[in-house]
Amino acid sequence: MRDLTDTPLTFVTAPWLQAYFTAAPQHSPEMKAVLQLSDELAAELLETDHLVISTPVYNYNVPAAPKAWVDHVVRKGLTLGVDGKGLVTGKKATVLLASGGVYTDDSPIKDRDIATHYLKLILNVLGITDITFIAAGGAKTVDLGELSMQEFLETFDHQIQKSLV
Repeated sequence: MRDLTDTPLTFVTAPWLQAYFTAAPQHSPEMKAVLQLSDELAAELLETDHLVISTPVYNYNVPAAPKAWVDHVVRKGLTLGVDGKGLVTGKKATVLLASGGVYTDDSPIKDRDIATHYLKLILNVLGITDITFIAAGGAKTVDLGELSMQEFLETFDHQIQKSLV
């Protein structure tokens, strides 16, 4: 299990891209070093049977750390075939999204939910189609003191337990 809050993720840079677009047999030691974390993250993704992504939603989308993780694991030749077809197949994903807003189908702001659409797109591109989304909307009720953290989490416990089966 990898907790991205404990992993110093780097963002894609020009040296990273140069290494990525250079054939592995031609990698210099510097190129190997710059891709090391990306290689580890992609290998972890390929080895898992059930991917669990738990993230807050900031300004309608995922924060920088999950986006950086995506940039590291979407790799032609590792998680994508050279034809762009996802190689991460036969796996299940559960995505838990905590947001201040509520983006259910009957919500007047449902079209602002970029995070769900983005993660579904990325997971599908990788080849993962068995995805359960648990939208823990309304988290601001905890900040406002209307609910305790425990009360808020209990609201979603059944969905979480069901997704882990």
